[in-house]
Amino acid sequence: MGGVRMARSSGSSASGWAVGFVLFAGIMMIMSGVFEALAGFAGILEDKFYVVTSDYAYEFDATTWGWIHLVVGIIVAAAGVGVMSGRLWARVIGVVVASVSAVANFFFIPYYPFWSVLLIALDVFVIWALCVYGREEAQSSFR
Repeated sequence: MGGVRMARSSGSSASGWAVGFVLFAGIMMIMSGVFEALAGFAGILEDKFYVVTSDYAYEFDATTWGWIHLVVGIIVAAAGVGVMSGRLWARVIGVVVASVSAVANFFFIPYYPFWSVLLIALDVFVIWALCVYGREEAQSSFR
């Protein structure tokens, strides 16, 4: 079980760690997408759910944040499913959507600081894991 290796076209091999990182990234994308969508529902259904700090430069209405998080969450979760199926398009969309999620959570810091910083860190890890993983590994590891 340990030491799983897969051949790359360049002759080197990708470790099981690379496969594990992408699997973890896909699972984290699904989980964070669902959590983000649930946070979006909370903002849409209850306008006073988010507590806003005073004098923040990037202040939006809570309902607007709800819709932003709902849409981003659904797209992140769908891309996570695609990443776990080994699709190249899903990895590209995953990097783009994780970047958008990180920026959205930066603007969301005054509402939920710890949660926002945690999601930014997870988004950065997801972006890294999706960028270092090769196409050959993706196609051969999730069949």
